[in-house]
Amino acid sequence: MSDQTEVIAFLSSAAMAREETHISIIFLSADTAWKLKRAVRFSYIDYSTPALRQKYCEAELALNRRTAPDLYRRVRAITRAANGGLEFDGPGPPVDYVLEMRRFPAGALFEDLAEAGQLTPTLLRTLTDAIAAFHKAAETVPGGGAASMRAVIEGNAANLIACQNLPQNLVARVNAASLATLAARAGLLDRRVAQGKIRRCHGDLHLRNIVLWQGRPMLFDAIEFNDAFSCIDVLYDLAFLLMDLLHRGAADAAALVCNRYLDLTADADGLPVLPLFISVRASIRAHVAVAQGKGDEALAYLTLADAALRPAAPRLLAIGGLSGTGKSTLAAALAGSFPPMPGARVLRSDVLRKTLRGVAPEVRLPASAYTPEVNTRVYAELHTQAEAVLTAGYSVILDAAFLRAEDRVAAQALAQRVGVPFTGIWLDAPEPLLAARLDARRNDASDADSGIMRRQSALVTGEISWTRLDAAAPLAEAKKIAPGG
Repeated sequence: MSDQTEVIAFLSSAAMAREETHISIIFLSADTAWKLKRAVRFSYIDYSTPALRQKYCEAELALNRRTAPDLYRRVRAITRAANGGLEFDGPGPPVDYVLEMRRFPAGALFEDLAEAGQLTPTLLRTLTDAIAAFHKAAETVPGGGAASMRAVIEGNAANLIACQNLPQNLVARVNAASLATLAARAGLLDRRVAQGKIRRCHGDLHLRNIVLWQGRPMLFDAIEFNDAFSCIDVLYDLAFLLMDLLHRGAADAAALVCNRYLDLTADADGLPVLPLFISVRASIRAHVAVAQGKGDEALAYLTLADAALRPAAPRLLAIGGLSGTGKSTLAAALAGSFPPMPGARVLRSDVLRKTLRGVAPEVRLPASAYTPEVNTRVYAELHTQAEAVLTAGYSVILDAAFLRAEDRVAAQALAQRVGVPFTGIWLDAPEPLLAARLDARRNDASDADSGIMRRQSALVTGEISWTRLDAAAPLAEAKKIAPGG
């Protein structure tokens, strides 16, 4: 292995502070960060020579410029100076290499924002949009499928068994459930390979590797040193973020991110593998935490891994009411409480209407998109997608106006046909409150305004037999209906 003592001293002389991991040291100045790869070799990584460190610096630069071009500047050689010391990019022989990056402000990591309670729904949607766009543009690569996931699970099992300070009955249950779920989902995992879902992803997509840069979420620090970690199923990449949010107790945020991602990518067919992916991610963090001497954190991760694989019976919840009653807000608040992780699939008529037109959820549509014929098509597609998700074992929340009696009856009939419990909620509120909400609404998938809301009130047909809630404050009552309420 190379001796980096001299290089570390050289970089320290130009830095104000430094941060260290087991594979790198980051030296921080006022506006610059230099990332030095440690001269280490493990089973999954080899930075043992200057040539290898140069190779992986260049690979990291190229990969991370996909998502964070403002942060990643260049690879710099540390060379021997004429006076015998070290300098950047001199004519002398290279001694080592570093990645030069732009330093971002303290507190800008999404981990910091989460701890400060600043991960707003708008910010989470913007983050998810960035992830979905990144995955769509990412290179399709070979590999993946059930065989690759089996290797990860078996590696986890061996590492967890070696962690004697973890409850071995819990370890055994997680290992057994992981293999059983893998066997049940092997066909789907392999089909996703054929569908081009294995891509050169991020590989380490958690809150500490996302930064708020100039008002926008930016993904950075993607894995460059091992293709097995980064050339993966796109949902396995997303699962790290979902698991991180769940670990932090932010189930509502995890459900929001998952639903937004599926709305944008139409990848709901992959939902049945998400609990396994979340569990595997949590299992990895469990044995890593043990290696770092963080026993309590390791147990929390292992408990999450176990919970992700618990069987759950799907349910159908429909939320109706005039525009402005808060259907979508209520759906988002409830989604995270439905097992399995990361929560219920929310199917919103306003979003689906945009999807059928091939536009983003927040793009406004003309009046021609709201004819009775189009409405009939939207509700039919809601039911088609809901049936597929329910059959796959996930709960569904239908978020639509349900103004017509036949639409409300059809929702209940869908639940009966699939064989799942049904709950219907109708939100009531006075028109002045709804008008104020709609007039204040910005950047939303709904195109409704106060005029449309008033016209809707004349279209409600038939008796409302669903549970009626005051839309001014529906959450407390609705949570009694959700699992665990």
